Amino acid sequence: MGYAEKRGEGSNAYYRARYKKPDGKYGTVKDADGVTRKFRTKREAVQAADDEEAKVRGGSWKDPGAGRLTLGVWASKWFGSLDLAQSTLRNYKRHLEEHILPAFEDWALADITGADIDSWARSELDAGYKPSSVKTWRGTLHTCLADAVEEGLIAANPATRRRGRGKRSGRARDRGPEKVTTDALGALLIAERCSLLSGRADDFVAMVLKFYTGLRWAELVGLETRYVRPGSIRVEWQLYELDTGELIRIPPKDDSYRDVDLPEWLARMVSAHIARTTPRPCTCHGRTYVFSGTPAAPGKTVKLAEVAERAGVAVGTVSNVLNRPERVAEATRERVEKAIDELGYARTGHAPAAAAGAAHWRRSGFGTWVFQPAATGWYPPKAPQPARPVPVAADPFPGVPVRGRGAAGRADWCWTPIAQGLTPHGLRHSHKTAMVEMRVPEILSHERLGHQLGGIGARYSHVTPAMRAELLDGLTARWEAALDARAAMHPRSPVPVLDELLQERREGAR
Repeated sequence: MGYAEKRGEGSNAYYRARYKKPDGKYGTVKDADGVTRKFRTKREAVQAADDEEAKVRGGSWKDPGAGRLTLGVWASKWFGSLDLAQSTLRNYKRHLEEHILPAFEDWALADITGADIDSWARSELDAGYKPSSVKTWRGTLHTCLADAVEEGLIAANPATRRRGRGKRSGRARDRGPEKVTTDALGALLIAERCSLLSGRADDFVAMVLKFYTGLRWAELVGLETRYVRPGSIRVEWQLYELDTGELIRIPPKDDSYRDVDLPEWLARMVSAHIARTTPRPCTCHGRTYVFSGTPAAPGKTVKLAEVAERAGVAVGTVSNVLNRPERVAEATRERVEKAIDELGYARTGHAPAAAAGAAHWRRSGFGTWVFQPAATGWYPPKAPQPARPVPVAADPFPGVPVRGRGAAGRADWCWTPIAQGLTPHGLRHSHKTAMVEMRVPEILSHERLGHQLGGIGARYSHVTPAMRAELLDGLTARWEAALDARAAMHPRSPVPVLDELLQERREGAR
């Protein structure tokens, strides 16, 4: 039972209420601000103490002083207790240090209201940050305060949004644009352009693999040669890019370890790519990856003359192989292509993110300077230049980007858009969309993308060999149709890998 404890003498005398807390120790009844309550009579103090003990027995007792803990102190304790992926921890730390704590670090948890958080979010938007970024930071604050509620520090989470309050019905909050996808032909044309922009066949193979497997970007960059198996690839690791630009080797997102089946033609393409490029362990992780940044050694730029000397041909012949392969005899072309691969030659003027010696593509560099121009036909703005069309030479088809000073004046035309707004991640959405069109069972679709199917479908549905075979047949049919459509535009390609595929398709048709 609770009891009253007399304090002071004479006119200054008062009673405080004492009760037994859940840990067995005695506490004093306090108000909402954590200040000890002073009772005029003993009876009032005993009643207040009994009320607190009733809350303890009923499991509804909350420490009245806990809400006076500042967000800064709680966030430090909360962050230290997390056991999450390194990438997630780094994101949380950045959100806290750069956006949340500057606004609320010295605030007591109990003093933070929903209106305060709404005001902070508006100020971040006014500062020029994107709504999606502010939504992410608010989500981190919500998670932090939700755990404070679980610990009994505050009664409710002030970061929780009240649904439908203050907006007209039917208008979604912070609704983003519809995700752009493409089909098999669009993916093929974009992959060809990516290769022409970077000057490397690697990017053609990488983009085709991404479209037909739905790999995440970090899984594609982190694909090691030892996980390329006959008829499949194993997703075991990813190279996740932090905000600092550092690439860390971590397990796939949500532990989505899986084997992804490959159609026979795609398995051959990836195997031939590995045989052609002979990847070596990178200096940053000591692992051998299927795809890399530019293969040239750090500090070294391979010149056209070096390729010509290695192949035993003139510089003009090398230029023709790169730009007009149909004008070069097949034996000579193969000799030059071999020299290009051995020396790691890359066209000058390609994307800045692919500087010589880069071990791995950066998401932003590839997306900005290779993928976006390939999909839209436009280079992004880069001071002092505004956004501008990609200038290309008319011959050979589909046009080779013209580099250097006065490129626009020397170009014959520019590329037209293929999929305006498409991103590398959009190829993953495109793969899912293609599976929906092919009526692929959800259990197989989820497995392939590394998702978890919930509900009764997950319990009673199972992937069968017949499902896998039908999926691979459908992907093959789409690939062959895309090749035929590309061949109808022009029978050759300046990208050696695609040119060989088109030739094989012609011979097969005969």
